[in-house]
Amino acid sequence: MSAMLQTKTTVAEYLKFDRQSEFKNEYFDGQIYMMAGVSSRHNLILMSLGSALYARVRGKGCSVYGSDMRVKMEATGSYAYPDLSLVCGTPRYENSRPETLLNPKVIFEILSLSTERRDRGIKLRHYREIESLSDYVLISQSAFHIEHHSRLPDDTWLFTDVLGYDASLTLPTLDSEIKLAEIYEQVELEAGS
Repeated sequence: MSAMLQTKTTVAEYLKFDRQSEFKNEYFDGQIYMMAGVSSRHNLILMSLGSALYARVRGKGCSVYGSDMRVKMEATGSYAYPDLSLVCGTPRYENSRPETLLNPKVIFEILSLSTERRDRGIKLRHYREIESLSDYVLISQSAFHIEHHSRLPDDTWLFTDVLGYDASLTLPTLDSEIKLAEIYEQVELEAGS
């Protein structure tokens, strides 16, 4: 969930506000978006996906970051807190302080009613400007459904729908796939979702 503060702010004002806030806040186009709590389903999906990713990248020079790691889109000057970020190689941080990541390889967002429009819109546009990013993955909480955006060698993006409990998300970047059954483990959805 989120709410937008109506006043245009500078990056410096945003960073000061975010560091002093008890909640996480995102920043796009001069607007601050305050992030609120998440659902039980969101947390179950987040933990299952994080565990699945860690198991696949362990010992391969990649790191999985949770939703407390802020990511900066250098080309647009925006900041966000993705649900999960994956970095392969040495992580780069803004100002050499490990609080704002600059080079995620894969970003995962778990959709909610209050954020899905921004996740599919402004965030998609801004995330795709990150040079290191190869994949942007959107995960539904209400159906066994993943939307996968992957960068092609010619710098265009391919969209793939991954549907159904028995389907798999293929991440060529990691030379791996993850079954939706693993991502949605313990998540109760209605029949036919």
